[in-house]
Amino acid sequence: MHFVYNFSTQSLDPHRDSSYVPLRAGVTETLFKLNDKTLSVYPWLARSFEQVNETTWRIYIRENVSFHNGKLLDAQAVKRSLDRSIEENVGLRSALRIKSITSEASSLLIETTTPYPELVNELVHPNTSIIDVTADNAIDQKPVGTGPYHVTSFQPGSNIQLERHDAYWDGQPKLDTVTFTFNEDPGSRTMALRSGEADIVYRPEIEMIDTLEQDGLIVDKAETFRVHQLTMNLEREHMQSLAMRRLIDSLINREQIVDGILNGYASPAVGPFLPSFPFAPAYPSDEAEDIADLLEQDGYEQVDGLLTKDGNPVQLKLLTYNARPDLPLIAQLIQSDAKQVGITIDIQMIDTPEEYMASERDWDLATYSNLTAPRGDGGYYLNATFHPDGALNFSGVEDTALTQMIDRLNQTVDRDQRDQMTEGIAQYVDERVINSFLVHPSTNVALKDNVRGWVTEKSEYYMITKDLEVL
Repeated sequence: MHFVYNFSTQSLDPHRDSSYVPLRAGVTETLFKLNDKTLSVYPWLARSFEQVNETTWRIYIRENVSFHNGKLLDAQAVKRSLDRSIEENVGLRSALRIKSITSEASSLLIETTTPYPELVNELVHPNTSIIDVTADNAIDQKPVGTGPYHVTSFQPGSNIQLERHDAYWDGQPKLDTVTFTFNEDPGSRTMALRSGEADIVYRPEIEMIDTLEQDGLIVDKAETFRVHQLTMNLEREHMQSLAMRRLIDSLINREQIVDGILNGYASPAVGPFLPSFPFAPAYPSDEAEDIADLLEQDGYEQVDGLLTKDGNPVQLKLLTYNARPDLPLIAQLIQSDAKQVGITIDIQMIDTPEEYMASERDWDLATYSNLTAPRGDGGYYLNATFHPDGALNFSGVEDTALTQMIDRLNQTVDRDQRDQMTEGIAQYVDERVINSFLVHPSTNVALKDNVRGWVTEKSEYYMITKDLEVL
């Protein structure tokens, strides 16, 4: 089978790769897995778990599981892998809050630095994938996991060649081999399917979906946990103005993004979470607000059709990237609408958004796409995006009240209480316009009609599975 994916990677190190390719390609697995229909987490490489006290968890490891090199999975191997993931990944270290891991026969005893009821949910994270860290293979080229397929060769930025893991613990995988190709050009991905070269294409060209279906190909569409957002760099002068942030947010024509850019394969976003989530707030209706008065209070004024401050025209830098081809189009729409109110926006294309936004702080806005509940809970997104220690806090948010709210959420166990607290935090973010939320895009996957076993997951984590086959 030939699978074409829309992101590329230069490394298969599952503890560092932000594209999560080893998990998506069926090479690695995690201790726990997400059921994205119920937003619940269940054991995967773990067989069960228990919370010993508010900071201690015991996780029992599944028996009769082997790595690709034939070594049996045991608690010590899991400990070595988790220790390495925490050492290699600062963001993961912050997310897991692990103080110590002790291996005891067939189980692990994990102690966290603070009460942390969401530890098990966070162990769904692809960067916690379990590998044999003692293997001779170079981890960034051929990680030795427990998944249904193992790597035979890897061409960075191009493709992975996979073969069936005959001793796979969860039943015989149905494919002999898989070619997992990277291609960031939606037109090329679509052509690969229409020409017969590919069997499955992730995110085909939106404009070609009707044509693909007319060709007899299948297009599977799924609502996802994803939101396209406009990230605001609060370290920049103009973005520190609440009035300016409200103005930018008010300019965004979400319906035009849905219909004109995404051809209807999306829904307008009010906040980061889908309205169907139990922790999504019922946002109040928009109230008429005189943003002009607020801007004037912050020192802004209109001069000859330009919005100025201290005599200088407002000029903003907006980052975007091609790997999600709708984002540059959204950036251009925002640029055009901002021009109508006298704001000049310069668009800069970047290759690796996470790396650039974290290391370079000379930008004001960025189109970005993020999974907001990939572990079945809103806490992941809130911690990653709005906590000072968050790995995705590209806005540079340091809001004491917001941090305290997130910290209290992190120590709350009761599900109903967590949902209520998550709602409150989302409302707080909305009131202060800490980022603008644009649309919830659907995930579209095109495939041949002889493919069986494909499931378009909302989490976007599980792609090449043991159940995939080509008839």
